[in-house]
Amino acid sequence: MPVLVASDLDRTLIYSEGALALTMPDARAPRLLCVEVHESRPLSFMTETAAALLTELADAAVFVPTTTRTRTQYGRINLPGPPARYAICANGGHLLVDGVTDRDWHASVLARLADECAPLAEITDHLRRASDPVWLRKQRVAEDLFAYLVVERELLPEEWVGELAEWAGERGWTVSLQGRKIYAVPQPLTKGAAVREVARRTGAELTLAAGDSHLDADLLLAADRGWRPGHGELADSGWAAPMVGAVAERGVLAGERITREFLRVARGAVVPARLPA
Repeated sequence: MPVLVASDLDRTLIYSEGALALTMPDARAPRLLCVEVHESRPLSFMTETAAALLTELADAAVFVPTTTRTRTQYGRINLPGPPARYAICANGGHLLVDGVTDRDWHASVLARLADECAPLAEITDHLRRASDPVWLRKQRVAEDLFAYLVVERELLPEEWVGELAEWAGERGWTVSLQGRKIYAVPQPLTKGAAVREVARRTGAELTLAAGDSHLDADLLLAADRGWRPGHGELADSGWAAPMVGAVAERGVLAGERITREFLRVARGAVVPARLPA
C-alpha cells in the first residue's frame, strides 16, 4: 500500500559537524557523506550507511523532506537517491512540488496566519527589544513567515526562552530552542498540516515521520508511526506519544537508525498496535 515518509532534516537525518556526536574511538567512527556545501565549505553530513538506506527507501515509499529551512537553505542539500517529488519548507509554509512552490497551498497558509496570529512585525519588534547584544549574534526573518535568533548558548539566560514562549503563546506563536537558534513560529504554521496535504494528494495509507524538536511534535502526531532521536528538544523534555518510538542513538548514528526504521516498516507496511515506551 502507498507509504509516505516525512522526515525532519537537521539533527534528525543530517548533521552539522558540531552535532555529529562522534563519541566512539576514532577508528570506529562511521564513514560520512557530505550532503550540504555552503560557501565552498562542507556543512552537513550523514553516514554512508544512512545514505544507502535512504536510496533504497525511494523504492519503498514516497520520501518527503520536511524542514524549517527556507527554500534557499533547503536547496543547498543534496540528499542521496532520486529527487523528492514533494518537499516541505519553512515549517509547512511552502509545499514544493517538483521543486516549485504550490501557490494555492501557500495562499491558504497565509490566510490562516492572518486570521489566527499576531503579525510577524509585532514579533520581530519584540525580539529586537528583548534581546541582549551580549548573547545575540543574528536576528533573521524566514520567508516572511517566522523569525529566528542566532545566539551564544552559554551566555543566554536560562529563563529568557521560557519568558519569550509565554509572551509569544498569548499571541498565537510558539518558541523552539534548537542548538544556537531560537525560533518564533506561528502556531498554525506546522509541518503536520503540510504532510497531511501530501498524504491526501498521494493517497498514502501509511505515514511515517521523524523529528527532534518541539516544531516536529505535530509532524510526529500526524503520522501513523514516528521516531525521535536520543538528543534534541523532544528528548530533553521527555516528550512521548503512543506511536512514537525513542531511539537510543544520538547524533549522526541516530539518523542512520531512523532511516533503517523507515525502510524496515515501509517494506512491511504494517503498523503495530503500540510501540514500547
